[in-house]
Amino acid sequence: MPDIRDEFTNTFSDPDPVRRAQIQMLKPLPKRFYKDVSIGPAEDDSFAILLDGRPVKTPAKQALVVPTRRLAEYLAAEWEAQVENIDPGTMPVTRLVNSALDGVSKDIRGVFDDILTFSGTDMLCYRADQPEGLVARQQAQWDPILRWMAETFGAHFILAEGVMHQSQPQAAISAFARALEAYQTPIALSALHAMTTLTGSAILPLAIAERRLGVDEAWALAHLDEDWQIEHWGTDDEAFQRRELRWRDMQAASAVLDSLRRD
Repeated sequence: MPDIRDEFTNTFSDPDPVRRAQIQMLKPLPKRFYKDVSIGPAEDDSFAILLDGRPVKTPAKQALVVPTRRLAEYLAAEWEAQVENIDPGTMPVTRLVNSALDGVSKDIRGVFDDILTFSGTDMLCYRADQPEGLVARQQAQWDPILRWMAETFGAHFILAEGVMHQSQPQAAISAFARALEAYQTPIALSALHAMTTLTGSAILPLAIAERRLGVDEAWALAHLDEDWQIEHWGTDDEAFQRRELRWRDMQAASAVLDSLRRD
């Protein structure tokens, strides 16, 4: 079986989806070398992705094995969707799971703490002081999520105007950490971390995980300021492309997180 580990490693090495696409365009894509994609049983009631009956490997040579059939189906669909060539840039679920199995699994606490750091500077807590319409929009759309955090988890975050750093109460960070503990598995943390970096918010991904928000709603809230600017000043093609690629990654991360549920 041809080894495509290098293609995945190089393509996914840059966090910027536009840059990843540019890297991928610079190198030839490997040919699809398999006919059949299937899902097979693995240890501990897990599910493996099989190509012509042989297990797919991660870049670190681990078997691509996941805990739920629904997630395995997402992975299998990405491999099945490849036509003449294998384009890792079109396989965001595979990328995220590879990252979870090869990287996050070895440093779960580090990734957990990184999300906590984001919560201490969450974009929902930094508000504009003008224009009046933007201020009102932030209050109307962001305040309910912060109230939900306070009422549901006891995490009372402090608001700040402008970009000056505002230290959050340790009690709020600790409360957020307790809520995040429910997702301390490599794949769940990988999905939450991906959504956190894509939105600039740790609170919005937690709201998705807890089913307080849908991914579409959270994405709109994360781009409230940007959409305000677009409404008044317009956008350009490069910015639009960047956002579309990031949105694809956001949808994939949300789907991965949801597929871990067993209810």
